[in-house]
Amino acid sequence: MSSVEAGRQGTRVFSGGIWEERYGYARAVVAGPWVLVSGSTAAVDGEVVHVGDARGQALTALDIALAAVEEAGAGREDVVRVRFYVVDQHDFDAVGTALGERFGDVRPACTGVRVAGLVDPRMLVEIEVEAYRGDRW
Repeated sequence: MSSVEAGRQGTRVFSGGIWEERYGYARAVVAGPWVLVSGSTAAVDGEVVHVGDARGQALTALDIALAAVEEAGAGREDVVRVRFYVVDQHDFDAVGTALGERFGDVRPACTGVRVAGLVDPRMLVEIEVEAYRGDRW
């Protein structure tokens, strides 16, 4: 379940994820025409899903991120940048394939980075998304 709060610094979107409350951040922040989505993983209801499956985790993380984009009033077609972080270099192709499945001809700018680890050792990928709503704000 998500919620949206408006404040002086812009609109915040919350997905109800356990780390948002624990660590004090929003799933996404709307700043003018921009929708900035925090790093999303394959954590659903506090549990990591698709353990051992980087593609499955990437698809889940993207679905969570894109839900926040939509909650903020933008769409998949408005996504202009994606950053993803993988623990194992062998997962770059699986994550890239998942990005292609979700974005198709949108083709946002993208950066992939290998990292030493994520907050839970079962997590293989974390994905950040930025969308630009143009003149719709």
